[in-house]
Amino acid sequence: MSVYKMSRYTLATSIFNRITGVGLSVGLIVLVYWLMAVASGTRAYENAHQVLSAGIFKLVYAGLLVAFCYHLVAGIRHLVWDTGRGLERAQSKLSAVVVVTVSSALILLLGYWLFLAGGRA
Repeated sequence: MSVYKMSRYTLATSIFNRITGVGLSVGLIVLVYWLMAVASGTRAYENAHQVLSAGIFKLVYAGLLVAFCYHLVAGIRHLVWDTGRGLERAQSKLSAVVVVTVSSALILLLGYWLFLAGGRA
């Protein structure tokens, strides 16, 4: 921990990385429910499909998309930090901006593809 020089940008992006990790862990419950329904047969799958198609789950899926994109990009940043690069204050501030920018672009791209284009490419 003494290697990192925490700034508010670094702190905010690191905290949000942890929050998105917890969110993805909670989202894993939804995936396991769906997988169990698939493995349990047609009737269970139809019930799960009805539940998981509810409007509230569209918000859950959107939240999971945001969490996944941010956590992926911030995780790459942490891997770079683990090599000893990008730890200076100016570099960490720049990488915080890059994380937010790249993850936002990824969210918009995947969100459009999944939700608006219907997954048809």
